[in-house]
Amino acid sequence: MLIRLPSARHSGHLTQRVLKRGSHWDSLRLLKSRNAPLDIHPEVQEALAHNRPVVSLETALVTHGLPLPHCLEVPLAMEANVRSSGAIPATIGFIDGRVKVGLERHELERLANRVHKPVKVSRRDVAATIATRKDGGTTCSSTLIFSALAGIKVFATGGMGGVHRGGENSLDISADLQELTRCPVGLVSSGVKSILDIKRTLEYMETLGVPVVAYSETNDFPAFFSSKSGHKVPWNTANPKTAAEILHEQWRLGIKNGVMFAVPVPEDYHEAGETIEQHISQAISESEQNGMANAGNDVTPWLLNRIRELSGGQSMESNIALLKNNALVGGRIAVQYSQLQGSSATFQPSAPHPVKKDVTVEPNVFQDTRKSPGLSELHPKPANVVVVGCAAIDIIAQGKKDVNPALAPHSTIPGTVNLTLGGVARNIAEAATRVTSTAYPGTSSLLVAPIGEDSFGHILAEQISRSGMRTDGLVPMHEHTAVCNMVLDGQGALIGGVSDMDITDNFSPDSIIPQLQRHSPGYVVFDGNLKSDTIKRLVDHSHKHGIKALFEPTSVYKSSRILPAVKAAIDNGLSQAPITHFTPNILELLEVYQRAQSEDYDLMGSGWWWSCIDNLSLGSNFRMELEQLARRSVDDADASKGTLAFLIDQGIAQVAVNLLPFFQHIWIKCGANGAIAVMHIPGNVAASTGFASQKSNIAKRCVVAQGRNKDIVVLRHFPALKVESPTNVTGAGDSFVGTLIAGISNEGNQIYDPQGLENIVNTAQQAAVLSLQSHEAVSPLLSTMKKL
Repeated sequence: MLIRLPSARHSGHLTQRVLKRGSHWDSLRLLKSRNAPLDIHPEVQEALAHNRPVVSLETALVTHGLPLPHCLEVPLAMEANVRSSGAIPATIGFIDGRVKVGLERHELERLANRVHKPVKVSRRDVAATIATRKDGGTTCSSTLIFSALAGIKVFATGGMGGVHRGGENSLDISADLQELTRCPVGLVSSGVKSILDIKRTLEYMETLGVPVVAYSETNDFPAFFSSKSGHKVPWNTANPKTAAEILHEQWRLGIKNGVMFAVPVPEDYHEAGETIEQHISQAISESEQNGMANAGNDVTPWLLNRIRELSGGQSMESNIALLKNNALVGGRIAVQYSQLQGSSATFQPSAPHPVKKDVTVEPNVFQDTRKSPGLSELHPKPANVVVVGCAAIDIIAQGKKDVNPALAPHSTIPGTVNLTLGGVARNIAEAATRVTSTAYPGTSSLLVAPIGEDSFGHILAEQISRSGMRTDGLVPMHEHTAVCNMVLDGQGALIGGVSDMDITDNFSPDSIIPQLQRHSPGYVVFDGNLKSDTIKRLVDHSHKHGIKALFEPTSVYKSSRILPAVKAAIDNGLSQAPITHFTPNILELLEVYQRAQSEDYDLMGSGWWWSCIDNLSLGSNFRMELEQLARRSVDDADASKGTLAFLIDQGIAQVAVNLLPFFQHIWIKCGANGAIAVMHIPGNVAASTGFASQKSNIAKRCVVAQGRNKDIVVLRHFPALKVESPTNVTGAGDSFVGTLIAGISNEGNQIYDPQGLENIVNTAQQAAVLSLQSHEAVSPLLSTMKKL
């Protein structure tokens, strides 16, 4: 998360907004100078920069408060309720010793599964949690701290801590109360936890000067499970605007403490609350009799569990209901507060905000040197990998298994409809972004893709941001967002569908090249969804500015769209391979070869091509070693999978070698048969590479040939990694390509070292396996992946 001050042409309203909220931005900049371990999710920081409503949520209920599956389902439901109000949720927690203001779903799952033994983090535990790199769930007190630090004005939770029963003697008082004196945040809760001394808690809050407002038609203070505790507070309102005005007036006066908004449990649970109160009294009495009341920190979880047992699960139901309701109330207050502060954009409930051209926002203030899983900065340093092509919405409708669609022509059938993100370029960019977390932290990726100014475009932009990707490369166009709508039968077979991809066909190089000029990347990746003329312009620009190009053919039909660019480059006197990296599957490889030989291009009839092939000097020894390799098993651990005979029988090796003058390195995706790398290392760099002293090693599935001008050709097979229960094949190849280019960009010439090549390709295969096992096109688990 990098500091970026507004430029002169944007200095007007943004500078005023920075001054208006200057104190917390100054604090963030100070922490950045200290390299503080704090990561603000791009969606959250963009919302804060534009003064859109944000609600923070705690994670102690995830790590300690609720059992599975509720500890995951409830926080997700709370986030959904915040969004339904028109606000952005910022769930706060600790992952591997870093504070996360805004968690990805896979990070929430990690905390909920508790496999890393997360700790409960109050103010006293913050530094120790970071120093020991622990996972942690934030309590009210620590959530208040980081909410205030980030500039979030509303925090929604279940119940706050307070004075424990007998606290006048034990001095057992929650740190939550003191924190409200330091943090100017509106705390939305159902009062304090039910097992506490409510009367003394209210008295202590009065002493601290913390305003307590009953969020109801009366000034009755709730008792968590019950709407009334028998105690009154001075102020009440049931209007989110009035609640927001209270916060706003405190801000205008520079008052630094927070405000508690006490929300009664939803009306449907009032009756149950009276019964639960009786169970609370019984549990407290039992704790005093068995000595548990003197057990310190252990008494609270014991009491809550005992209350759950006595109520037969009623307390759990009420707890979940009030948590969800408080999230909704918090969202409504936050929306009103943002309007009082002067929001820079209208924000409608459940509608993602549109991507605007030429918008500079205040980005995150911190740069995580270790990179946080699944996250990237919104506007960081220039990207060194730019991915150009299609970003789309995939809508998949599948009928139920017991319904035959042929029996209901011209009608609807029952089933499921799912909407996911797609588009080859988008998938590649997401994979490249995610693996920068732990595998390749030196890579910064940018997606450059057209996006429609329609509802699908808004959804696409929001979800791209939520996946941790940058959105400053999205180009708004007055066309439909790319959508692929597929209808499947109950067995998953395609019945039909509609693909609306015109926006990508019409994506002009005039919209792409300025992005390349702005970033000057080391690599540009483009998919076959672009028109041939657009690809030609991109390749020409890349050659002139020293940018290495990777072409992902996308499909057999679109794979040959690269050939006009190749031919133009050769006709213009280019002496090296026009395309640095080519990532086809076997069918796409064969198609490009056939089309390159056709009369349309005749790329293999020129003297230039013959000269390139002749310089490689691949004679009888190369063919003999290739035949030896072809006799190897596809998988040494499973002979039933056959051999590598397809390398010769289908002409794969010969085809790839014949294409090397056009594509310097070819990475062939062979599905269950693994992957094949066919590389041409030019003589001017070959001597300094690890392959200079290498000979063919059939046991390592590697053939190495030395050419006339010290050029080296490497052909190596990589067995497929084991896949258990594949779920989705749509993004596996794209995950391979995105991880591959991230590795190549990050590791430099490591592909020219035998071990480095193996590590990069196997890491890319690992990414493909994770996506095969995920319901998403690109698995979120790529964010936690380590390079092999």
